Amino acid sequence: MTRALIIHRAGPGVTVQDLGRIGYLAMGLSRGGAADRLALHEGTALLGQPVTHAALEMAGMGGVFEASADLRIALTGAPMRADIDGAALVWNASHLLPAGARLTIGAAERGVYGYLHLGGGVATPEHLGARSAHLAAGVGAPLAANDRLPVGPDTGTETGLLIDAESRFDGGTIRLVPSLQTSFFDAATLARFEATEFHRDTRGNRMGVRAVPGGEGFKTEAGLNILSEIIVPGDIQVTGDGTPFVLLSECQTTGGYPRIGSVLPADLPRVAQAPAGTRLRFRFVTLEEAVAIERQENTRRNGLRRSLCPLIRDPRDMSDLLTYQLVGGVTTGDDLDVPQT
Repeated sequence: MTRALIIHRAGPGVTVQDLGRIGYLAMGLSRGGAADRLALHEGTALLGQPVTHAALEMAGMGGVFEASADLRIALTGAPMRADIDGAALVWNASHLLPAGARLTIGAAERGVYGYLHLGGGVATPEHLGARSAHLAAGVGAPLAANDRLPVGPDTGTETGLLIDAESRFDGGTIRLVPSLQTSFFDAATLARFEATEFHRDTRGNRMGVRAVPGGEGFKTEAGLNILSEIIVPGDIQVTGDGTPFVLLSECQTTGGYPRIGSVLPADLPRVAQAPAGTRLRFRFVTLEEAVAIERQENTRRNGLRRSLCPLIRDPRDMSDLLTYQLVGGVTTGDDLDVPQT
C-alpha cells in the first residue's frame, strides 16, 4: 500500500513547503519555500532525514490528518495544540502516527507558522526542482479536505525525541546589514531607525510583513529616482509613506522602493514568526559581523541532532539522576492524623 497522509480538514494556510527554488529570479520567480527555514532543520534533526524533504507549513491553523500506514511525524515551528485520537502531543518532538489514527492540530498558541514533518517527506511531484507551493506565483495551492499526499520511503525508526528549539515567537532585536540604498538615508534617519520601536502590522503574508513605527516614517527624497532592481528575502523596503516592509520567502523579484537594509538570514525566522502587534527593533551590524553570525548559526543548525533528548527518560540512563525531582508531594508528616504511641 502506498504511504499517504489523508487531509480531512485543513486551515486556509496549509501548504507543502521545502527550502524553495534557486535560480529562477531572472524568470520572475523568487525562492519561496518555508517561511521559517529553521523549522525545517529542526524537523530534519528530529526525524534524522535530509533537510530537503518537504513538510506541511501551517499558517496560524493546522487541521485534521490521517495516516494510511504507520508514519513517523515531527512538530516544529509555532507551537499549536495537537493530539492523536485525543491524546495530547508535545510540540518540538517526534511521534508515531499509527495507521488510521486522527492527528488534530489547532491554532497557533505563539508565533505564526507551525510545521508537520513526515518520515520520508511529502513526495508530491517536483515543479522546477522543488515541491513548495508558491502562492504568489500561482505554483501549487493550499491543501484542502480529501487531498491525499504521498509520503516517501522512510529509512528511520526512532520517535519519542524532543529538541531544544530556539524561541523566536516574541519579536525582539533584528540584525541587518546595509543594502545598496542605505546611503540614501542620512545618518540621523538611520540612527532614528535603530532607536525606533516597531510593531508587526496585521497586514502581512508569505511575501512580507509591515513594520509600523512608533513615530514618523523614514522617507527619503532620493527614493523617488530608484530604478527597479533585484530584491531578495530579508530586504527591508521603505514605501512612499516611510513605512518599512520586511520581505519574506515569496517576495517579488524586483522592486523600486529604497532598501534601508537587509535582515540576516539567521534572524528572518524571528520576523516571519512575529504575530501581529509584536514589538521589533532593528540593529545594523557590519558585514564581517554578519558573516560570523551566519557561520555560527550554520554550525548550530548542523549540530541540532546532538541536542535531542528522549521525551521520557529511563532513570537507569540518567547519569545526573540526583538533579531530578522524581518524587513529589512529600511532607514531614506533621499534618497527618497519626495515632501517638
